[in-house]
Amino acid sequence: MKISHNILLTTLLLAGWGAAAAESADQQALIKRGEYLAVAADCGACHRQTSEDGAPFAGGYAIDSPMGRIIASNITPSKQYGIGNYSEQQFADALRKGVAADGSNLYPAMPYTAYQGMTDQDVHALYSYFMHGVKPVESAPSARTELSFPFNIRQIMWGWNLLYRNDKPFARQAELSEQLNRGKYLVDVLAHCSTCHTPRNLMMAEDSSRYLSGSPLGGWYAPNITPDNSGIGDWSQGDIAAYLKTGHLAGKAQAAGPMAEAVEHSFRYLGDDDLNAIAAWMKHIPAINTPQASRSAAPPAVDINQVVSGQGDQASLADSHSTHGAELYNGACASCHGLEGQGTRDNFYPSLTHNSAVSAATAQNLVMTIVDGIHRKGSDSDVGMPAFGQQLNDAQIAAVTQYVRRHFAGIDQNISAEQVTTLRNGGEAPFIVRYINYLIAAGVIVAIIILLLIVRMRRK
Repeated sequence: MKISHNILLTTLLLAGWGAAAAESADQQALIKRGEYLAVAADCGACHRQTSEDGAPFAGGYAIDSPMGRIIASNITPSKQYGIGNYSEQQFADALRKGVAADGSNLYPAMPYTAYQGMTDQDVHALYSYFMHGVKPVESAPSARTELSFPFNIRQIMWGWNLLYRNDKPFARQAELSEQLNRGKYLVDVLAHCSTCHTPRNLMMAEDSSRYLSGSPLGGWYAPNITPDNSGIGDWSQGDIAAYLKTGHLAGKAQAAGPMAEAVEHSFRYLGDDDLNAIAAWMKHIPAINTPQASRSAAPPAVDINQVVSGQGDQASLADSHSTHGAELYNGACASCHGLEGQGTRDNFYPSLTHNSAVSAATAQNLVMTIVDGIHRKGSDSDVGMPAFGQQLNDAQIAAVTQYVRRHFAGIDQNISAEQVTTLRNGGEAPFIVRYINYLIAAGVIVAIIILLLIVRMRRK
């Protein structure tokens, strides 16, 4: 009898341990899935510290917006400085509605207009990861978001949200394949591609009628990525997947600026199935034609050796008065990209004669690449191009940009120093930023008129 009792206790204990082990395995799998979703949603690209060896999700990175610099917050499970006190519902509201736990509105630099389509299952997995898979960082970012009036009043986002936040969950489309539905979810929700590549209206909300057809992004330009010839119409599905994973496509494009960050922090870690799903959806969306640069029949034949002898002569950079494009190219660029812009055979130094940044409708990305350089980690290599923003003044950057576009893409377009200055400073300010004071004045006048009409009607 005693033996049977011991066997029963042992059986119960083993069953309990087995259930606990199974529960622990399920929890670990959920956390692992949440980690993958955090990568797919590119959370780490913004909510990071400024140093490369900084703690994950600790915040402090400055996001340049047309309204000013927005400092990313600490989203580790720190109860004092992060989101450790958030309930899952509060976490979901921050993701989907742009509302923090204290009720304050987040700025759309947090892409909640895309994340609003996130499924309940994915929100739950993300919450589990951030609460149980991320190490808390017990400090706040040293900088704070300080925007000018009236953008510093977060309550104004209430009206913007009323107009442009739809709170609709992602809906699977029965007529689409499993791969296309997955690709649409990744592109529209997790990867939030439209927040950069879709043009904005006067109120800085996405213009869905021009979905993914290209848009200014600070000094950079997020290009048309629809399957039109003015976009990526000549890219195969494999080309798109390879570019997302590596950050480059020989003879076509190299990721720089914000796109390089997306490759480094997100796309290179995605599974091949997801990358191909994204590519399949990109090939499926409607093609939108956008203006292209006007080219001459062929780039003029120029032997740069007749202008300056030697290759990669850095002495030309020391002359701050030189604005001769050929001289500047020879001193700053030719040692890597070649005298004729041919690059290297292994494409480590890309060709400039078949390069989307050089031949684009706008010179923005070429200018910003010269200013900021390229710093990118892809799945196959780390790429670095030096920044010349401190070595070359705006007139020199304009001269070398104009030279490169003319002689390697056949685009004879004047680039001024003033244009370069504007791009360095974040690009042309959008309508609402340029005219906010007038809009406020008009709103006050309208409010006064309405008030006077109400008073008059009450007297009658």
